[in-house]
This record gives sequence, structure tokens and C-alpha cells, in this order.
Amino acid sequence: MTELYLGLMSGTSLDGVDGVLVDFSKAQLTLVAAASAPMPPALRQELLNLNQSGGNELHRAALAANALVRTYAEVVNALLKQAGVGPAAVRAIGAHGQTVRHQPQAFDGTGYTLQLNNAALLAELCGIDVITDFRSRDVAAGGQGAPLVPAFHYAVFGRRGAEVAILNLGGMANLTVLGAADEGDILGFDCGPGNVLLDAWCLQHQGEPFDRDGTWAASGQVNTELLRRMLAEPFFAQGPPKSTGRDLFNPPWLAAALSQSAAVSVVDVQASLAELTAQSCADAVRTYAPASSELLVCGGGAYNQHLMQRLQVLLPTRKVSDTRLRGLAPLQVEAAAFAWLARQTVRREPGNLKKVTGARGARVLGAIYPA
Repeated sequence: MTELYLGLMSGTSLDGVDGVLVDFSKAQLTLVAAASAPMPPALRQELLNLNQSGGNELHRAALAANALVRTYAEVVNALLKQAGVGPAAVRAIGAHGQTVRHQPQAFDGTGYTLQLNNAALLAELCGIDVITDFRSRDVAAGGQGAPLVPAFHYAVFGRRGAEVAILNLGGMANLTVLGAADEGDILGFDCGPGNVLLDAWCLQHQGEPFDRDGTWAASGQVNTELLRRMLAEPFFAQGPPKSTGRDLFNPPWLAAALSQSAAVSVVDVQASLAELTAQSCADAVRTYAPASSELLVCGGGAYNQHLMQRLQVLLPTRKVSDTRLRGLAPLQVEAAAFAWLARQTVRREPGNLKKVTGARGARVLGAIYPA
């Protein structure tokens, strides 16, 4: 049976869809093809709107899921064309969907996590088995449903006898710490905002979807009062397991912090938001990653030179680099993780780690939609 799997990821930043085709037939995964597609502006805005309750939202969410899947299908077709293979050569697609609500353990003790997707439509459009809804089973088992990538990080970046930390700077930031022993020696959790607030502020005041290379943030001055207020957010003081999302770190959260501070120029707000990401991530690394560990950065934030420089300054004893050092470009890591999670589902093997998510135990994750 084929060991080609396809992974799709559209993250919290909502900048686009990343896809990879990977081969698991050897001990180390092989990247066969990589492709991406920008998020259509109208769909991006609708997905942002759906993070908050609003009129006719069930109808709107269903149509947004259909539109998202059509973008997914574009990426799938690009990957197949690039690799020169047909749908029958691919065992399954791992499609995460777009998170619009994440409330594990809230309200009734179980809570929920909601990713918009239409896996049945994706299977219909692509003619490949689709595996989705990876987070719900972990939440049902008492877990956070996130992060799920640490098990994949261990499989790809783990090295016996070496300690490695992986920081994903997507819309949200999450940290994986791989010990030198075995799979039981893994820690992973969300640190707080990655690019989500930076991107939103840049779009509002510069008309650009993100701050390229962090140039705008680097031109401002950090406002220490605003930074102190933001770092006082209780989430940062919580110990793992923990996860977060736009439910907490969003424009109203920033507006509340700004309302309690003296007037701050828009560029200084951007500088302060960059420092918020850098300091909260560096604090997590210092607290939970051994001093001897190297730090590999992935996600869109790995291309933000200002953020990378601030991380290196704040973590002077560690080498800060990105995952290209280990054979995967920063924007390919999470898509590859969902290809790996799809394979775990097909093999009926667990995809979560109890120590990471807080679930009652290891669980097989995901729902299968046959082609």
C-alpha cells in the first residue's frame, strides 16, 4: 500500500493554505512536493468574522467551509501535478480545517473545539480519502486538543541523546521540548500570540497583511507600560498543559490593554506586540527547555527577521535557527504534521500525547471520509 500522504494546513494567521506531499516509506520522511495558495480576501474576512458570534452564522459557516475546501482542492491538484502522480497514488489527505472556536474544558467540563471544513466535499473533489477533525477526540478525553504537533516533532526532529526545542510561530505560538531520552520525555504547549496580533495591527494601520521581516516593528520603540499590561495576562503564568487561540488573543484584547495605557503611537504598538511575542516565547523556552537545547523555529514568524533577532538576544546561550536546518522549510512543518497525523489515523495509532494535551490517555484521532 502506498505510503504517500498529503497534508493541508490553514493556520490562525489566515494568510493562505500550505500543502505538502510526503513519503513515509523510509525511516525518515521524504518531502515529495510543496505548494501553497493565498487565502481569498473575502473568505479570509468571513473566517475572521466567524470567530465571533453573529447573524445566520451556521449558514455562513457552512458556505465558508465549502469555499475553504475549494482552496484546499487547488493546493491538492498543484501537489499532484508537481509530483507527477494521480489521486490513486496517495493514501490519504490530512486536512486540519480552519479553527474558529477553541474552548476545551469550558462551560460544561468538556468544552469543544471547532474547525470549519467539509471533508466530504474535499474527498469528492480530489478522489482521495480525507482525514479531518483531529482535535475533538482529545478534547472528549479531557484534553486541550492542542498542540498535536509535538508527537510529529519527535518523529522528525527528535535525536537520541540530544535536547531540542521547536518553537512554532504561527498565528499562535507553541513550544515543543524534546528530551534526550524517549517519547515519554516530551513537553508541548501554547505560549501565547505569535503573529496574530502583529498581523491584525499591521493590516489595520499599514494596509498590509503582515509586517514583512518585522521592519515596521523594528522602526518603533517598545512601550514598557503597554508591554507590562499585556504580559500580565493570566494565560502566560499558567503551567502546561494549556492552549489558546483567537478566543483570547484578538483585537478586543489588545484594545482593552491600550485603553489602560497612556497614548501610544501606532508604530510603537507594533514594536510592543513584537516584544510581547518574543518575550513570552523566550520565557517559555527558559522555563521549560534545558539550557543545552537548540531552538528550531518554524511557522511564518521564522521569516520575521526582527522576531528572530529578538529571540536570539533574549536567549543568548542558545543557537536560534529555523527548521530548514533539519530538512523542512518553516511553512512546511505543520502541513507535514497533518500528513503524519493522517497516517497515524489510517494505522489506528495514537496521534496525541497525554503529557502534552492533558488527555486521559493516548487516542486515535480523526474522522475518515473515504474517496
